[in-house]
Amino acid sequence: MAKADPNSVQGRFDVAQALQSRGRLAEARAILQALLLRAPKVAQIHFQLGQIAAAEQQTDQAATHYQNAAALAPAEPAIPRAEVLLHSAAGNEDAALAAHDRLIALAPEQVKPRADKALYLQQIGRFDAARAEFRRALKRAPWDGELYRLMVGGEKIAPNAPVIAEMQKALRHPRCTGRARIHMNFALAKAMDDAGRHERVFTYLRPANADTRAAHPYDPKAWEAEVDGWLRLFDGMEFDAPTAPAADSPIFVTGLPRSGTTLVEQILARHSAVTAGEEMNLLRRMAYSRLNYPGAEPRALVDLPRADVRSLGETYVAAAQKRLGTQARFTDKSIQSYLMTGLIRQAIPGARIIVVRRDPRDVALSIYKNVFAEGTHRYAYDLEDLAHYCSVFLRVLDYWRDRLPGGFEEIRYEDLVADPEPQIRALVSAAGLDWEDACLETGTTSGRVRTLSIYQVRQPIYASSRRAWERHAEEMAPFITAMGDRLS
Repeated sequence: MAKADPNSVQGRFDVAQALQSRGRLAEARAILQALLLRAPKVAQIHFQLGQIAAAEQQTDQAATHYQNAAALAPAEPAIPRAEVLLHSAAGNEDAALAAHDRLIALAPEQVKPRADKALYLQQIGRFDAARAEFRRALKRAPWDGELYRLMVGGEKIAPNAPVIAEMQKALRHPRCTGRARIHMNFALAKAMDDAGRHERVFTYLRPANADTRAAHPYDPKAWEAEVDGWLRLFDGMEFDAPTAPAADSPIFVTGLPRSGTTLVEQILARHSAVTAGEEMNLLRRMAYSRLNYPGAEPRALVDLPRADVRSLGETYVAAAQKRLGTQARFTDKSIQSYLMTGLIRQAIPGARIIVVRRDPRDVALSIYKNVFAEGTHRYAYDLEDLAHYCSVFLRVLDYWRDRLPGGFEEIRYEDLVADPEPQIRALVSAAGLDWEDACLETGTTSGRVRTLSIYQVRQPIYASSRRAWERHAEEMAPFITAMGDRLS
């Protein structure tokens, strides 16, 4: 195919896109703005200007460009999809919902646009509206276990709720196979747990987890090798003492999944000086890249110039703040930040690291009852795999506790839910924050929540999940045996 004339609209547009893909946004924008004078009715030019504005977090400008693009190409679904992302990130709930509605209108018979809107409604705490939207989707796909799982995840199921029999019937539907069946089993396990029919929970959990593990197996040796190789990069390193947090110092909240990290982050985010970052997963990717890990010749931290280490920290903070639209302090709830403890101490001396601990048996049960993004958290679907992963986590904490005394703070979930106020005061202090009474206002979370705790995090702090594993002690035996003395 012949290349476009470099001076034509298409040729200049291609140049702009190439610049945009390399992050040279100002140059791309200049070309696109000039193209608008030549071709004001080309929707793609307006759309790409919206993409650039969105990347620069210029929400109003991006919205205007997207509106112009939609007026010219009303049947193009990429435009309302971009609007959903833009307005969801900015917290413009009504605008995001309107964009969801436009996507539904473009494909009224499709299930996914309705399911996406329903999930967003859950994330912003509109559970009744979410349930109604899930119901509309289920009319089109009554065998879809994922729709049921997401729907019941936003409510507590009563013992005699009709949805239980409804899901049991749907499980027998001839189209309820593969992923649909896996999700239906997880949904029924959750419903049985809510309804107090605990003897039935593992009836559905076992096949759901076994089928998921078969599709996405966990390799314990590979994970252990990755962790051990990473820790070796810190051999011979003398670590600096932490400094007082600066006005932009991050607060890392880390621990095992389902250990209470979301609760801790939400408490800290009620402070006027803190923005919740959730699971950004930035630092680990940056650190692995900077240290060429895993790679043929990874770089030990002791061999890296101090200025390079600090540069890594500055790059991470800048990227996180740009994503969050803040210049102030923020939390980062990336689960595997505990691996980064020594690097954080050197790269961001004012950062605070909060490790949330919870009884491993309750952690394992909660993980085993939940579904993660497909292909991730592969250890989650087998009790012995879970024991291995939890043991590695505890070993890494021991390593950093020995190497960095006082390098991180530990908070126990059980203590937090049993006696919240003194624990919250200690947590706020450990984060290097002045006290604010707002941090005690639990159960009043507003804004969007993107976590498996989507329903629970909006409830008052409760202690009913403590020692939940005891109701399933027999079924949890493989985990308990494999953990051995690490449970004490």
